Amino acid sequence: MRNVRLRAWRADDAPVVLRAFSSPDMSRQAAWPVVTLKDAVGWIASWAEVGHAFAVTLGGEVVGNVAVTDIDAHENGWVSYWTVPEARGRGIAVAATEELARWAFGERGLYRLELGHRVDNAASCRVATKAGFRPEGVERGRLHYDGVRYDVERHARLATD
Repeated sequence: MRNVRLRAWRADDAPVVLRAFSSPDMSRQAAWPVVTLKDAVGWIASWAEVGHAFAVTLGGEVVGNVAVTDIDAHENGWVSYWTVPEARGRGIAVAATEELARWAFGERGLYRLELGHRVDNAASCRVATKAGFRPEGVERGRLHYDGVRYDVERHARLATD
């Protein structure tokens, strides 16, 4: 998708972050509840200390996030992504994740990128595989929400893929 671009997050992007995390499927995806504009500004600011996050834009409008965190001494990193509900199903997350991978391998010098999704999240699995992340296996009972355990499928992409 040609119009998808990555850029640094800005404090004035907070309304988009707040709208994204108000979606029921996103409400548990942040380290703390994002329910006010102040929370959203804090979410944006928190990336400065944990990794590299980029606002995903389409035609100049912020429609999502891609990030690489947990970079280790072995040149591995953990990838995450999301889009606002109205941007889903259009290839935006795939394009953004591909661009993040190019940046991580080229600019940042990483060798391996990993990501995981609940096995019941078929949309995230499609994003991962279309962005070149190969499935590597299932981590049984990895996540725990509201008293329920969820299996997670792990994917990875290497700089040599």
